[in-house]
Amino acid sequence: MELDLHGKNLYQARMAVASALMRATAADYRLVIIHGYRQGNAISQMLKDEFYKHPRVIRTEASHNPGQTIFVLREY
Repeated sequence: MELDLHGKNLYQARMAVASALMRATAADYRLVIIHGYRQGNAISQMLKDEFYKHPRVIRTEASHNPGQTIFVLREY
């Protein structure tokens, strides 16, 4: 599952991520969140502060792209 947050403010991004986590089914292995990195890190910091400890998020995965955050929702 992939979620693109380009052009969203913090409130819109927070609601989009919360909605995506609620919509995620048992078939979804991970949620790839594309937030960008050139316009600052407010959204990536919000993800760390609010969603890293979310009950649906088991762990995060490293990405080669600094503009992405990957939440693992279930193990293989």
